[in-house]
Amino acid sequence: MNDLLTVNGGTPLNGTITVRGAKNFVSKAMVASLLGEGPSELRNVPLIRDVEIVSGLLELHGVHVDYDAAAGVLRLDPSNVESAHVADIDAHAGSSRIPILFCGPLLHRLGEAFIPDLGGCRIGDRPINYHLDILRQFGAVVDKRAQGIHLTAPNGLRGTKISLPYPSVGATEQLLLTAVRAEGITELSNAAIEPEIMDLINVLQKMGAIISVDTDRVIRIEGVEKLRGFRHTALGDRIEAASWASAALATGGDIVVKGATQPEMTAFLNTFRKVGGEFEVEDDGIRFYHPGGELRSIVLETDVHPGFMTDWQQPLVVALTQASGLSIVHETVYENRFGFTDALRGMGANIQVYKECLGGRPCRFGQRNFYHSAVISGATPLEAAEIEVPDLRGGFSHLIAALAAKGTSKVRGIGLIDRGYESFTDKLAALGADFSRD
Repeated sequence: MNDLLTVNGGTPLNGTITVRGAKNFVSKAMVASLLGEGPSELRNVPLIRDVEIVSGLLELHGVHVDYDAAAGVLRLDPSNVESAHVADIDAHAGSSRIPILFCGPLLHRLGEAFIPDLGGCRIGDRPINYHLDILRQFGAVVDKRAQGIHLTAPNGLRGTKISLPYPSVGATEQLLLTAVRAEGITELSNAAIEPEIMDLINVLQKMGAIISVDTDRVIRIEGVEKLRGFRHTALGDRIEAASWASAALATGGDIVVKGATQPEMTAFLNTFRKVGGEFEVEDDGIRFYHPGGELRSIVLETDVHPGFMTDWQQPLVVALTQASGLSIVHETVYENRFGFTDALRGMGANIQVYKECLGGRPCRFGQRNFYHSAVISGATPLEAAEIEVPDLRGGFSHLIAALAAKGTSKVRGIGLIDRGYESFTDKLAALGADFSRD
């Protein structure tokens, strides 16, 4: 697919689009299908690159995958699960970090698993040590090799008690996918409780798992011998919804996002309104719009759920360049997420980044020499520029900046955006954007 987008910006985005299932949930539910003894059906599945990658990895392991992209229905039959060749896994996974989550299910089904070198967006360390430590505590034997990591479970997997130093989403997913069929009871303290995690728990419960979630971030799982397939409709993608909301704000537009839901977006909606945006919650989505007048500067801190999501930060920062006064953003989830602001400065934004914890409580990055706070001084008109997409969320933020800027911008590397934003150029066209993809 063509990787260059030429954007003639400066025009408000107006219209209606639809977001489907959450990227951060759908791929994990697909992996969960490995645990079942029968076929599964997942609905509201978006046509994105991550779904293609996980489908391919599942097929390499003998899972029959049938995807009706138009209907958004994915059928997965794991009846003939088998080991995949190391080279095939490595070649197909590419930069995806999803293979790490295959380990627990494959150890249950086959007694072994393999992880190639892992990639992913370059927004921070995101080490896999949490994952490997968890698997070891369940009884897995980890053997590091030249091509990656080989895992075995010679004595099976047994329940354990784990406390995470930080409520990591990936580590919590790893534990859930491993514990549900491990012998005995597993207890996880300081767990992530994001909506996508809760929907994964919904799927596993439908499959026959016994999982309880306490209000103090403790998850308890009672292992079962067998799990069945599931039928489930994925929750909407709150990251994509917020990205389009920020685009409406930055361009002075009015966008109805069908598929967006209020409960998962409470923290974003509060902030959106504080900045000066307005929204209307409807039965089938949310209307986001710029009501006119000046946008207001804010102090914002990202956090794990139920706080302000880190993936909402980057697109909103583009809108904050159009707000009057000084805005402060303190990033506490990923230590290296402000690299995308370089391109915004090149477009005329006044943004400075700092190593100190600004605008909120001290965080775990405060003494580690990371630029994890930003001060945005606005409002500053954005000028067209040539931009290289750095990662998925930063890339969409650059796209918003190009749409808001007067003149013609060239955005390169937009294939990265296809990883998490379904048919985003079709949606741009529906919103009246002036662009071409070369």
